[in-house]
Amino acid sequence: MKMKKSILTMVLVCISFVSFAQDKDDQRVISDAEKAKIKLQSDKYGLDQFFKNASGYVVFPNVGEGGLIIGGASGNGVLYEKGKAVGMADLKKLDVGLQAGGQALTEVIFFETADALNEFKRGEYELSAQATAVALKKGVAANANYDDGVVVFAKPKKGLMADLSVGGQKFEYTDMELLDKD
Repeated sequence: MKMKKSILTMVLVCISFVSFAQDKDDQRVISDAEKAKIKLQSDKYGLDQFFKNASGYVVFPNVGEGGLIIGGASGNGVLYEKGKAVGMADLKKLDVGLQAGGQALTEVIFFETADALNEFKRGEYELSAQATAVALKKGVAANANYDDGVVVFAKPKKGLMADLSVGGQKFEYTDMELLDKD
């Protein structure tokens, strides 16, 4: 009994240390990503198999996108491996072209293979210029396929823009262990 209490105490101390080591912004993003993940895993969208079978995935719970000729997008997210948060990601995009409007969306990127996941984890990753996201609505995920080991889904929250282009999005990744040392 005494041993169980000691182990439990050590686990709680470790969890507390990790939580306090991350800044409040990271904690908010992690919390928002967990909530978004729960919504995205509902049967309504059909993403369950992607969550179960992917080598990893990154959830961006709040991506802001807007433009009038010159456009951009930005958001922070959490990378998961085997269902566990392992790092933080930063999304940026800047483009020029015919566009007008703005929107807020949730974006999730699934990595089919360990190679695709590791390429993202190297720290500077970019989606090809032709990449597009699959707009989430009931059952649409069943027909989605990986392209070069990656598939992207987006769920608009607010606003209106003509496209869900994710081509040219750039990402930076920071492992949780490195965040804990800051």
